[in-house]
Amino acid sequence: MAATGASSRARNAKQRDDGDLPAELTQARRFGKTRSAQSTALLEDYVELIADLLASAGEARPTDIARRLGVSHATAIKTISRLKRAGMATARPYRGVFLTETGTALASRVRARHRLVVDVLRALGVPAEAAEADAEGIEHHVSETSLKAFARFLNRES
Repeated sequence: MAATGASSRARNAKQRDDGDLPAELTQARRFGKTRSAQSTALLEDYVELIADLLASAGEARPTDIARRLGVSHATAIKTISRLKRAGMATARPYRGVFLTETGTALASRVRARHRLVVDVLRALGVPAEAAEADAEGIEHHVSETSLKAFARFLNRES
């Protein structure tokens, strides 16, 4: 019984060690990366949607963008203004929103990243709808290192 108690204590000690906090700078870097990803995620969602709307409907109106993202018209207008200030979009009165070369390039990168994440999730057995929904969050937070590993996993060139 004493041996069993000793091995149990050793396992518990090991579990506590695994739960130790990382070094301060390491943890700060991780949280900083997450905050940065959260701030760019919104713009990435907008440029991806605008590119999709332009490709399918020939135009991307703020009203359509707002409806598809489930936000108010005012929120869509505010974010479109942010895209314009960042040099990713232009807007013409009564003609909708268009992507600049920079915005189009970002939309292409975001779309490719999204597809890769969905394909990995599907390869792991995640149903299509869940994979699409989960990829919407994961795609903004996954590192280039992980994306390259995903591509290797799927035997793709990154």
